[in-house]
Amino acid sequence: MFAVIETGGKQYRVSEGDVLRVEKLPVSEGEIIEFDKVLAVHDDKEFKVGTPVVEGAKVTAKVLEQGKGKKIIVFKYKPKKNYRRKQGHRQPYTKIQIEKIHA
Repeated sequence: MFAVIETGGKQYRVSEGDVLRVEKLPVSEGEIIEFDKVLAVHDDKEFKVGTPVVEGAKVTAKVLEQGKGKKIIVFKYKPKKNYRRKQGHRQPYTKIQIEKIHA
């Protein structure tokens, strides 16, 4: 059984037991979170696609950790003009584990 959920402007294909990183969510570690934006659900018998979401479907997940990703360097420059700008960025994320898919 799997489902397609939307969170943080991105779509994820999830199954029970999956561990994934999503955009930062305003919850603390150890809490249970429910995703109501379920776009599609597939069980062993049928495949349900929502318009835009599947009615009554939800996905329950446990928050494992809050963190920051690897640092990326944004470096801008223009040749021969002595223009250089260096900036670093670490994207915050929430690591979750899918516990149950309710169809």
